[in-house]
Amino acid sequence: MDYSEMKPQQVTELIRQGKITHQTSGMCNGYAQANLCILPKEYAFDFLLFCMRNPKPCPVLEVGDVGSKLIKKMADSGNVCTDFPKYRIWKNGVLEKEVTDITEYWQDDFVYFLIGCSFSFEAELLEAGVPVRHIEEGKNVPMFNTNIELESAGVFHGNMVVSMRPIPYDLVVKAVNVTAAMPRVHGAPVHIGDPQQIGIKDTSHPDYGDSVTINDGEVEVFWPCGVTPQNIVMQTKPPIAITHAPGHMFITQMKNTALKY
Repeated sequence: MDYSEMKPQQVTELIRQGKITHQTSGMCNGYAQANLCILPKEYAFDFLLFCMRNPKPCPVLEVGDVGSKLIKKMADSGNVCTDFPKYRIWKNGVLEKEVTDITEYWQDDFVYFLIGCSFSFEAELLEAGVPVRHIEEGKNVPMFNTNIELESAGVFHGNMVVSMRPIPYDLVVKAVNVTAAMPRVHGAPVHIGDPQQIGIKDTSHPDYGDSVTINDGEVEVFWPCGVTPQNIVMQTKPPIAITHAPGHMFITQMKNTALKY
């Protein structure tokens, strides 16, 4: 089914019904998507400070009240427990399981963070004539752990995760300009070219997501990625954390244009 022209409310309802449990790239053209990180209150300030110090991989779109499941700013009547296609449950930094509903795991001291997602600028790239390979191939975007160290805050520390899109050489400047105008969904790339310079040995084997075809005349371009908090959770090891599964985003009711400069 083609979800690209559907409204966010329609897709969200299908997610709540369990009819969509796969990755959301290319859905609801023109609408922003969001990553998720949920932590107990005692970790919330440190994590917010971490995001403020590292806004490229962790641009905060919305923070929930303590114990609140309701998404108020990025959607009407959104629910962080049911409105992502797939979640990850982390215990002491170890991935315990993936589920499609976290209602039974909810705690009264939880605070949710919605973080900008690079899926949001893909419609802008396509409109500008820049190809997006994983959408063409019906795959999840390839994502990689890197050696790019982030600024620590309280208990939180670790390295950046990036997403990669192969871009034709003659369209790299355009891709940079289009994405730079959207800093609330990661903005401009952090690296162009040789992946080994940022600690990636082989782009055909992503740490998250799927591998994609890289054609002659294309260069690998790397953007900051909202999966970074999951890498941070693995390093910091809070007793419990809940995130989205990589690529399985919340479709907001906010237009991409509202997140531009």
